[in-house]
Amino acid sequence: MKDAHRLPTWEGPKPDEVGETVEDFLQKLGRPSLLWFPGKDSSRTRAFSTLLHGNESSGVRALHRWIKEGHEPAVNLLCFIGVVHAILTEPFFSTRSVPGWRDLNRCFRPPFEGPDGAIAESLLLEFRSVKPEALIDVHNTSGRSPAYGVTTRGGRQQEFLTSLFSDHLVVTDLQLGALMEATEHDWPTVTIECGGANNHLSHEVAYQGFARYASAESLQHATPGVTVVHHPLRVEIRPGSTIVYGTERRAGTDLCLPLDVDLFNFGILTFQDSLGWVGPKGLDVLYTKDAQGCDRSREIFSIHEQTLRLVKPSRIMMATTRQDIAQSDCLFYVLPVQ
Repeated sequence: MKDAHRLPTWEGPKPDEVGETVEDFLQKLGRPSLLWFPGKDSSRTRAFSTLLHGNESSGVRALHRWIKEGHEPAVNLLCFIGVVHAILTEPFFSTRSVPGWRDLNRCFRPPFEGPDGAIAESLLLEFRSVKPEALIDVHNTSGRSPAYGVTTRGGRQQEFLTSLFSDHLVVTDLQLGALMEATEHDWPTVTIECGGANNHLSHEVAYQGFARYASAESLQHATPGVTVVHHPLRVEIRPGSTIVYGTERRAGTDLCLPLDVDLFNFGILTFQDSLGWVGPKGLDVLYTKDAQGCDRSREIFSIHEQTLRLVKPSRIMMATTRQDIAQSDCLFYVLPVQ
């Protein structure tokens, strides 16, 4: 790991030092950075991460607001702010990753190649040096969605961490190179999806949850009311295929999804519901990936008069309305309902 990619650390930033706006704050940072806040109990540390994607602002807005209000955490807090340099070109919070770099939240496994891999490796070393009792990584969905948590290891502590923000937790066995996968065996880790990236309610969910996380004396409380679902499948578009959004099938396009496909998020759809329209490739336009990398498309989907349908009732999650994210990352996740 080169020194150029070591993470600068700002110790105990004061309310009058972080700028009046979150944009001012990020310009002061200028690059991926750590913030350290001494706690009332200095024997324990919690970790927090945000802005692994530059178009997902709720987590960093929550952190900036919390600093401006002058709070002191119950225990030490080590906070990471990710792709700062991706959002410093206006319009702010419009770019997911640094141009030419990989998605930072796919870089947390070896080999740690390139500048993005070096940042991921450095962050893991920093977190492991303080041995936090928990880690929360805050994101936004790219479409409308209720807030929910995601973890790779279900359990009481993961449920409690999720309950600070939401009442739904998804346990996944998919391996993508995400931060939570790299730390799952070291300490309880959850990713929190706070809802749509441009929704003020998402920013409030992130702030209230972060404030509870920072002020909690213990993370061992009982967690009533958290609904846990397991092992969603990741639905991607095949390389070389085309996707558009619209209100009907479009000639010359491999897949057309509804303009408001994100309204399906966390809803249960049946065979009667149309998920969109397919072209001549049919189901070959989709790659529905399970944890073993197998394509499950023909178990999950069917085609009825060129409309895309489900074989059996299933829950849809993280459906995006952004064509660039649908093309480069995934369309949505699907979870058959037993």
